[in-house]
Amino acid sequence: MAKWGEGDPRWIVEERPDATNVNNWHWTEKNACAWSQDKIKELFNDLEIGENELCCKVTEIETCEGEAVVNNRKGKLIFFYEWNIVLKWVSVESNEIEGKITIPNLSEENDISEVDIEITLKTSTNEGEKIKHFLHTKGKHTIREKLKIYVSALKEEFSKGMILPKKDNNNQNVVNSKTTINVKAQMNTTVVSSKNKSANYQIDTITVKQQQKFQCRAVEFFNMFTTVEMVQAFTKGPVRLEAKKGGQFELFGGNIHGEFVELSPEKIVQKWRCKQWDEGHFSEVILDIREKSDHTEVNLTQTGVPKTEEESTKENWDRYYWDSIKRTFGFGYFM
Repeated sequence: MAKWGEGDPRWIVEERPDATNVNNWHWTEKNACAWSQDKIKELFNDLEIGENELCCKVTEIETCEGEAVVNNRKGKLIFFYEWNIVLKWVSVESNEIEGKITIPNLSEENDISEVDIEITLKTSTNEGEKIKHFLHTKGKHTIREKLKIYVSALKEEFSKGMILPKKDNNNQNVVNSKTTINVKAQMNTTVVSSKNKSANYQIDTITVKQQQKFQCRAVEFFNMFTTVEMVQAFTKGPVRLEAKKGGQFELFGGNIHGEFVELSPEKIVQKWRCKQWDEGHFSEVILDIREKSDHTEVNLTQTGVPKTEEESTKENWDRYYWDSIKRTFGFGYFM
């Protein structure tokens, strides 16, 4: 057990009486997906939107797809949510007048006032167009108020128990609502202290393998991975990138960095590490790029990943690389 004056103070158990997540230093995460889906359904099911003779009712949440997670990093809460919602509505006066309300971009990146709300009508009639116009002009306010309630409830519900009390500060709860830059600039890893390791210390490592398919040419994928502007686009932040043999790179606020060992449209090899791994420890990332008749297949082999980081490394490739690349450049998903 660490004592004062010995080792990294982040790990000193004396700071926390129960020795749990000392100083709130570690990245902890709560999954809010199921709760969010239930909350969204609760807010919109049977919702009536109307004024005078114009009134419609939400009859079904047709689509509620996305994710929501809450992270505690160094004593700050980081909220990440992204939802695509489609609501079916019908006129209270006539079941023949119906349509949909689509909310494609409810996320922490956009203020509620900036969230797109699209109103469609199944069959155009004079009465139907009146209701559609009403929903466009006034009904959107009601919908946005419900979205505000969801976001507020998410932050209230998932703030509980995430920030643990420190010594002499039992009620501190710092909430960081500037989430976009922070959550997407951090890789979800566990902090491991590298101080006071013996020279013979050996890290137990594993190999991560993944395969992805993209609707693009091999050279397009290669350019996307080696062009500063394109890497900035899918990582959502500034990068340092020297696309040449021996060139350095830094992504996600410096949390991922290393150097290029080999570069060609068919193969990219990187000396790759997460900032929070033991000091001096690098893995090797090999991206084998194979162009097929109608898509490009990319095979990732990453050797030297600390065994304790296996799951988080896999998740972060999926979330911060592959999914983000496909969303950003429209390279498409294969089922």
